[in-house]
Amino acid sequence: MDKIKIAHGSGGQYTYQLINDVFVKHFDNPILKKKDDSAILPRKNLRPVFTTDTHVVKPLFFPGGDIGKLAVTGTLNDLAVMGAHPAWLSCGMIIEEGFAIDDLEKIVISMARTADEENVKIVTGDTKVIEKGSCDGIFINTTGMGHLADSINFGVNQLESGDKILINGNIGEHAAAIITARQNFDIRFKTQSDCACVYSLIEKLTDELENIKIMRDPTRGGLATTLNEFVMEQRVGIKIDEEKIPIREQIKGFCEPLGFDPLYLANEGKFITIVKDNEAQKALSIMKSHDLGQNATILGEVTSQNPGRVILKTTIGSTRVLDMMSGEMLPRIC
Repeated sequence: MDKIKIAHGSGGQYTYQLINDVFVKHFDNPILKKKDDSAILPRKNLRPVFTTDTHVVKPLFFPGGDIGKLAVTGTLNDLAVMGAHPAWLSCGMIIEEGFAIDDLEKIVISMARTADEENVKIVTGDTKVIEKGSCDGIFINTTGMGHLADSINFGVNQLESGDKILINGNIGEHAAAIITARQNFDIRFKTQSDCACVYSLIEKLTDELENIKIMRDPTRGGLATTLNEFVMEQRVGIKIDEEKIPIREQIKGFCEPLGFDPLYLANEGKFITIVKDNEAQKALSIMKSHDLGQNATILGEVTSQNPGRVILKTTIGSTRVLDMMSGEMLPRIC
């Protein structure tokens, strides 16, 4: 049998076979093998952190990743930017009737490989099969849990004038990879998604710095939207320097004829952190010493001027306001 059938979601023999032959086979770990209705997790003397995310990216396979890798990295990164050590994942799949089981297994293998690289266990899950035409192949929900040390307390309420803003590398790579993979535009351009788990770099920062104020990953809505989230309804503003924004010239050239602003493009292996001024250079050095931070830069700083606003100093010396993204520049990006 090489296609998903409605019977695979019935809870009967076909469901049992699919769970064992695909999910348990590749997500192999003692907690999952019990096949209980819930996973009983080992208790730690640390604060639990909990997040969930649903992935509907189109196409399912793209340069640099696939929906499976994206589902794992996206959820683990949401834990990581809280300063949490990711530990466990659940996996909920909605699969369309007729979906190729070979493709399903490729996605599951990708999820398992990505989780194993981060020493994370996929310990529970659920599978639903719906009629052909009801969804676009497969949708995946992943819920993540991790642990947070008592010493870590990020929050926008801690931002002060003079704090420095850093990002760990080039922006716009994920969205550009998805756009080119869809082949909707006659543009010859090669790039790969930056889809990656960032916890190993964040762990170095939290271990070695004392004054990290906040972190966030600029996924949907990109860099500009995330910066706005930091200062919205706050008594401080942000000013960044366009010349300091790490972006490849090829991405700029790709965006221009399509009318896309790279500052709003989605990223899947990047994070923004704000640190106290006196630790900015140390933070930058730590980032640049890591594979995921070699193109890290200090973008700008928190200011007492223009509270609640993000101001961009352009390459020609003028300034403009960067608002939150309005509407959807590119749907089904993650």
